[in-house]
Amino acid sequence: MSWWAWIAIVAAVLAAAALLLGIVLYRRQQELRGRFGLDGRSPPGAGDARDGAEQPRRLVAFVANPSKPDVEMLRKEILAAVADGRMPEMLWLETTVAEPGVTQARQAVAAGADVVVAIGGDGTVRAVAAGLVGTGVPMGLLPLGTGNLLARNLDLPIGNLLGALEIALTGMDKTIDVGWVRILDGGPEPGRSGDQAAEPDPAVELDPTRWPTDAVPAEDADDADDADDADHASGFEPREHIFLVIAGLGFDAAMVADTDDGLKARVGWIAYFMSGVRHLHGRRLRALVRLDDRPPTALWLRSLLVGNCGRLPGGLTLLPDAVLDDGWLDVAAIDTRGGVAGWAQLFGEVVLQGVGVRAELPAKIGRIDHARARRVLVRVSTPEHVQVDGDVIGKARALSARIQAGGLVVRVPKP
Repeated sequence: MSWWAWIAIVAAVLAAAALLLGIVLYRRQQELRGRFGLDGRSPPGAGDARDGAEQPRRLVAFVANPSKPDVEMLRKEILAAVADGRMPEMLWLETTVAEPGVTQARQAVAAGADVVVAIGGDGTVRAVAAGLVGTGVPMGLLPLGTGNLLARNLDLPIGNLLGALEIALTGMDKTIDVGWVRILDGGPEPGRSGDQAAEPDPAVELDPTRWPTDAVPAEDADDADDADDADHASGFEPREHIFLVIAGLGFDAAMVADTDDGLKARVGWIAYFMSGVRHLHGRRLRALVRLDDRPPTALWLRSLLVGNCGRLPGGLTLLPDAVLDDGWLDVAAIDTRGGVAGWAQLFGEVVLQGVGVRAELPAKIGRIDHARARRVLVRVSTPEHVQVDGDVIGKARALSARIQAGGLVVRVPKP
């Protein structure tokens, strides 16, 4: 048989496989649409209400970022389903630059919403969560962002709005912890003028006698009421910033800060890694880290991560011991030496720990040291970028982080 005949056969097989996959996906989409009534048929239980049976009032509130694709289409479909009784009563609230979701979530709670569904990226999810902390009202997620970090850690479907909506409406409630970060010292150190200035003497800048004081006790749950989203543009600087997955200082935050928004829109989360390549040869940081009431520890590091859970895009697990509802923060000090070789060893360690293997080799040039705490204080010698769930909130020379156990209820898939 000639080579072109083989090519024709392979092309035919691939076309048949693509057609079969398309049919399977189409049927699955139709099945999901039927489950909550977006296909014109009544969802389970809707027939009773139409027959006159007394049903308790249900209100589903949606807090949507209108800049995300598919939001307008989704709104029209949901409105149509509500109008003819195929879905519960609905409240639709859209975010703005000045009000990214906290206020809208609180409005939904005040209106008596049974569930508040965040539609957007990680920033929208954080803002809605900040408005729901301590209320007991569950948060559903329709992930439309680049990282979709919390959705991944809750095993929600990525790229399947209908499946995510089904879980938000009919899933199981799960109580999880939330983290809070406070920038304690964000200003430039004396005598420093710009990033090109000489690096200060770590022995002076990291003097433990100058350790920052965080005046807010960890048990003060009222802080959640005063917290606002990091992207708030009204001029109000929040005292604390919520995070649901990971907060970080150093390399990871610089990588996020340097990521091009246009590139993110085109290639998704891979844009973060492309940005990270530009920072591989950045300087190491000298830091003091204090966990709970233990004495401060001096470290050299590239990044300090404080996490509530640890799964990242691309199948990577950065914090393998982190659990969303265990009442602990998982702390990871990441350091590399030896240039690209150190980063290569670090990447290998991340991959191995994701499958349950810890590489305990001596004198590693790329390493992650893990610890746990309920409260973390950090001081570094120079102002460094700080990120929470992929959003940069500024620069800091000192910051604190704390865990609020059981602060938020989320909707997750039923077992």
